[in-house]
Amino acid sequence: MRFPVQENNFVPPSAWPNIDLATLSLASQFLMLYGALMWLAFGLTFILSLNDARTLREVGIWVKPMKFMAATALFSWTTVWVAEIANSTLTHGQAYQGICSLLVITSLFEVVYITYQASQGEASHYNTRDSWHAFMFGLMAIAALGLTASQAWLAWELWQVRDTGPLSASTWGVIIGLTLTFILSTISGFMLGGNQPPAGTGMPLVGWHLYKDIRPSHFLGVHAQQLIPLWGITVERFFGNYSTPALTAGCSLYVVVWGFLTWTSLSN
Repeated sequence: MRFPVQENNFVPPSAWPNIDLATLSLASQFLMLYGALMWLAFGLTFILSLNDARTLREVGIWVKPMKFMAATALFSWTTVWVAEIANSTLTHGQAYQGICSLLVITSLFEVVYITYQASQGEASHYNTRDSWHAFMFGLMAIAALGLTASQAWLAWELWQVRDTGPLSASTWGVIIGLTLTFILSTISGFMLGGNQPPAGTGMPLVGWHLYKDIRPSHFLGVHAQQLIPLWGITVERFFGNYSTPALTAGCSLYVVVWGFLTWTSLSN
């Protein structure tokens, strides 16, 4: 598979998008503010956790809310960043407003419910002890699908407004990264929803386990939103006329690694 990339020998730093908060669309400014509030919530929750020794499945009850707050903040800011890289004009349209609204509504629902459940000392995920909690667990799955669908929607809008000529490697990186975020994270997310990870703290910082744990592949799926566009920027700047095969190889390798992690988590 080869992408028709606009070839060039060098892209100077001045040609990269200079994101000025003052010139962002209202939707992008709101998304940046939303991300900042999530980081603030993360900090406040961390302070709260210092005096709360409660655990759930051998992990502090506030760990999951903090993970989701941090991930939501990064997800929001990255959405603005990739949109500016690919086509800043798009961010002033109604479709982009809808994308931002979908992102905020779905992610805020998840963060609020997960945080509430933590405050009660109860699990949010895999909690099906009664019909209400089972319903909310299913609703979280729908919200997660909607959240990643916002990235597929953005990729589609960027494709629709593309120029008639070949796209740059960075733009291809954004479109492919957003598409892979939806596809890979949705597949691994539904697998994760039916396969609860082992209890315990797991690996340092991330908490993953090396067996029966789909979270590593799910992590790759979600963060294709950042990693693939970064690769697109890298090949555009440093690979010149070899940017097309470099981009193709990088994206292919990414999917292979995701597939390997998924397969190993299911086979152990």
